[in-house]
Amino acid sequence: MAGSGGCPSSFVEALGRLWQVQSRLGSGSSAAVYRVRCCGEPGLPPGALKQFLPPPPGANGGANGGANAAAAAAAAAAGAAAEYGFRKERAALQRLQGHRNIVTLYGVFTIQTSPSVPSRCLLLELLDISVSELLLYSNHQGCSMWMIQHCARDVLEALTFLHRQGYVHADLKPRNILWSADGECFKLIDFGLSFREGNQDVKYIQTDGYRAPEAELQNCLAQAGLPGGAECTAAVDLWSLGVVLLEMFSGMKLKNAVHSQEWKANSSAVIDHIFANKAVVNAAAIPAYHLRDLIKSMLHDDPARRIPARAALCSPFFSIPFAPHIEDLVLLPTPVLRLLNLLEEEDLENEEEYEDIVEDVREECQKYGPVVSLLVPKESPGRGQVFVEYENAGDSKAAQKLLTGRIFDGKFVVATFYPLSAYRRGYLYQTLL
Repeated sequence: MAGSGGCPSSFVEALGRLWQVQSRLGSGSSAAVYRVRCCGEPGLPPGALKQFLPPPPGANGGANGGANAAAAAAAAAAGAAAEYGFRKERAALQRLQGHRNIVTLYGVFTIQTSPSVPSRCLLLELLDISVSELLLYSNHQGCSMWMIQHCARDVLEALTFLHRQGYVHADLKPRNILWSADGECFKLIDFGLSFREGNQDVKYIQTDGYRAPEAELQNCLAQAGLPGGAECTAAVDLWSLGVVLLEMFSGMKLKNAVHSQEWKANSSAVIDHIFANKAVVNAAAIPAYHLRDLIKSMLHDDPARRIPARAALCSPFFSIPFAPHIEDLVLLPTPVLRLLNLLEEEDLENEEEYEDIVEDVREECQKYGPVVSLLVPKESPGRGQVFVEYENAGDSKAAQKLLTGRIFDGKFVVATFYPLSAYRRGYLYQTLL
């Protein structure tokens, strides 16, 4: 792996295999993430290569002049921060592996971006859309109750495990919560600011807008070089999650709101106002109140009064069954594809026509990957819909992208994903609002 500024070439050798670097997924001040696929082993799923950026050559060398010296010092500091972040994230992920709601670490390795500069890398499972992207797609309308509940439960499960192990994530925000298509769940990523409770070796934690009041104070004291009071605890993660869930409900970024004088004076009233402004039909009013109360329990200024993750999972909000909206099934990939507008009533009544269409659909869908099962219910619920289960979500995503909008037997095809767990239980939604 080589290139200017540490950018990778087309291929990298790691963990005894050759990986093709396909695209850049994102970057920050100390790391960049790339989508990679293993060469010669098509059965292996693609991965996410997180490369911690090394300082540019000469960062530690003798500088000519004050400006060069300052630039060299800054580069050296950035390199040190990247190395520190790598060590922290590696240690946390190696300790926390095995939970379904925490990103999987496949391996750790070092590459040479130049003859004398090593670059640390993590190979992680490749996840899908982030909550940050879901908020953008919601167009300020907010997410469905099904999605909010799904996200809240998954993140709380992760935090319960994390906190039981003595870890604090310390940077929970929409960009660090991603959907896993094959796992059909949300997962936490980016443990570069995490720390062991009671041993806070990171002075500056959490992102502005999702930062708990005690973390705000701790950061200010650290920047001023003053000794801090009590160190931050796992309660900071619950504060961040409370803000995330409030943003998912409202569809709005709330950074200004949580910094406002109104929030400082009476945050509960601000939350009430947000819920009052959102049009909630009568059938959804009680679930919305349960969600409101759950969020309030996470956003107490006093961390001692903030609800722990394990207790939050007992909220009445999680006892209410929700169905996904059509937008949810378009945005959240799964291994199951649902095809609409393929069959008409006469197709379902004519057995020979029905069998021909099913066989044609199977043949077309197999072009994108092995089909595990195909179901076309003749009775409600699900009557006339086509469900195609692929071996993995990568194949279903390729099929969804290429089948949507196709004309099949004179009909305009609509392709969405479908929850694998519901499909395997035979739970087929008749209508999706």
